Amino acid sequence: MRFVSAAEVHRLLNWPSLIDALREAHLAQAPRTARLLLEEPREAGHPNILLTLPAWQPGEAIGVKLVTSFPDNVAEHGLPTVSAIYALFDGRTGLPRAVIDGEALIFRKTAADSALGTSLLARADIETMLMIGAGALAPYLIKAHRTARPSIQRVTIWNRTAHRAAALAASLREEGVEAIATEHLDAAVSKADLVSCATMSEMPLLKGQCLKRGAHVDLVGSFTPAMREADDEALRRARVFVDSYGILDRSGEFVGPLQHGVIARDHVVADLFELCRRDRRGRSSRSEITLFKNGGGAHLDLFVARHLLAVAETPQIVNSCITPCVA
Repeated sequence: MRFVSAAEVHRLLNWPSLIDALREAHLAQAPRTARLLLEEPREAGHPNILLTLPAWQPGEAIGVKLVTSFPDNVAEHGLPTVSAIYALFDGRTGLPRAVIDGEALIFRKTAADSALGTSLLARADIETMLMIGAGALAPYLIKAHRTARPSIQRVTIWNRTAHRAAALAASLREEGVEAIATEHLDAAVSKADLVSCATMSEMPLLKGQCLKRGAHVDLVGSFTPAMREADDEALRRARVFVDSYGILDRSGEFVGPLQHGVIARDHVVADLFELCRRDRRGRSSRSEITLFKNGGGAHLDLFVARHLLAVAETPQIVNSCITPCVA
């Protein structure tokens, strides 16, 4: 059995080959998945949790992501709130094949999921990206989106705490990326060809009325019913896509709007399986606004873990490149 460290995950999973691997994985049958959440109540705030996310492709592979969240860790122990590992098993024998650093896998998987959406839905000539949120995931999202759309020339960053946006912009400039921080979110949205949101917000930050024609929106946060990143107008103006339909029942991006009749379920045009198989059409014109909800899911973790192990065992796989698919 192999142990794959965080450093190895980041070294082996380059963006072109990972995005392409996710595209190919969506051509096969979707794995069976489940979800188990255990909680330990706390006197104040969110409980301590253990989240178990298994996925099974019969005869191919079995994977389980184990995630803990202990809110007091930072203040009491100087440790991260969230920790994770991923266990991969052989689908024919059930024998364990690898244990993988979970946080690194999540960063790579989440960013590649969004970038695959961009490669399928965003215009091929977009130039300006807006990153809403400057947390740990933001640098990965920026790099993955720029891989999917090399035409991106400028990156603007907005964050509730301005100094974090400035720090991220500075680090990008050191890498040769034209990047600036802004405190004027609405104005930045109105100029952006691609808007990527990765926040913990429970109130909409992105106003649909500010979106320019032809823009693409990537929503990564809002992974609980209480969270929301985009307002109702953004949903109304956009053709909406998801990575998988299960997110419609888990994300505040959809739970409230569906309950209140802002949109109907058939307003969601397609998921990644349908887009990659070309069962449904993505962008239909240069002027329309597209919106992609990144919901994650155990099937994506399994896809990435399988690709990671294949690369580790056959290094030349990393030389593959993506073939963008755009209308």
